[in-house]
Amino acid sequence: MSLLELDDVKVHFPVKKGLFFDRTVGHVYAVDGVSLSIEAGQTYGLVGESGCGKTTLGRAVLRLNDITDGGVVFDGTDLAKLPGEEMRAFRRRLQMVFQDPLGSLNPRQNIESILSEGMAAHGIGKDQAERREKIKDILAKVGLPSNALSRYPHEFSGGQRQRIGIARALVLEPDVIICDEPVSALDVSVQAQVINLLEELQESLGLTYLVIAHDLAVVRHISDVIGVMYLGGLVEEAPSDALYAGPRHPYTKALMSAVPVPDPEVEDRRERILLHGDLPSPANPPAGCRFHTRCPWVQETKCATERPPLLDTGDGHKVACHFTAEIEAGTVKQTLATGIEAVTGTETVAAEAVEVSENETEAPAADAPEKEPATVPAQADADAKEAEAKAEDAKETEAKASDATDVEKETADATEKAEGSPKP
Repeated sequence: MSLLELDDVKVHFPVKKGLFFDRTVGHVYAVDGVSLSIEAGQTYGLVGESGCGKTTLGRAVLRLNDITDGGVVFDGTDLAKLPGEEMRAFRRRLQMVFQDPLGSLNPRQNIESILSEGMAAHGIGKDQAERREKIKDILAKVGLPSNALSRYPHEFSGGQRQRIGIARALVLEPDVIICDEPVSALDVSVQAQVINLLEELQESLGLTYLVIAHDLAVVRHISDVIGVMYLGGLVEEAPSDALYAGPRHPYTKALMSAVPVPDPEVEDRRERILLHGDLPSPANPPAGCRFHTRCPWVQETKCATERPPLLDTGDGHKVACHFTAEIEAGTVKQTLATGIEAVTGTETVAAEAVEVSENETEAPAADAPEKEPATVPAQADADAKEAEAKAEDAKETEAKASDATDVEKETADATEKAEGSPKP
């Protein structure tokens, strides 16, 4: 039995209007029917672009966001139906490491106060002295000195603050830790340190992780199973190596094609999939498959009307697509201007999927003689004729200007004579 299981979880935020915001005019479908399971001691990686609902789903597991529908079963208990006091007891076993290490730490508390607060709330340790000793032990595990207890969050670097966030979760001795973008705000060298720390803690303490991230390289390194989210739903799930070796959902294919490859020869030969259009609004998601408005292989049947379920296609590889087998076999062709590029050497060949009908194109006449390229003398004659034409235009303009001047003089003389003649 899985340690943590999500069953068709939905998190919808109401959109309210009116003078007192008492009128609901719609909903934001942040998470819309996600089902997954995590085994004890496993690391589940959840990836997807910004705004797809990853963090909302992680917070829903802890009931930090209210669950609209569905179930979150932890160790046989449905957390979605627990009252507040009972849920509080389960939160000791479910902890979260937040994305912003500075924003998640109280700047007015020192590290000892931050770490001991949760311990006191859950009754861990007989007194503050016992809690202090446990905190020192945890700080040593995350690579921080014991003199950090009296310091404040702003006195630490970003990597050290993230270690403090991990220590805050560890002091409660949890079974599951939800890591929300644990290394996104850190330098690359510090990222490696934090990831290695998480792996070491998992081995020594038997932890289970739900790692939320958008960095596919990080997720591949740390995860056993990876789930790919798009617009509030899970579109693909597979063991880490299988997903990277052979993604099957069109959206996952596009994501994987965006990951840089260190080998220049492989990078130049591989297929790149460039998606067109923007991510639809979660307040007004498209009907049917959520990805069909941007999918290179969209079909007229089913895609726009039926939402595909997440089905196992073999070896634990689950895909939410109506035409997975057909796309893999090549029997379903691309039907949109996909922007797929096949790159070979320095030449880039765009694969256009929109077919042009024969009526819209005119074939050149077979008997029509080919135009010979213009020779240098012919070009010189053309330039000379153009110069002569410009000269004639200039002369004509000058003549018109001269005539206009003569007319003005005659008019002036006539006026002068009229003014000087005696009156009768």
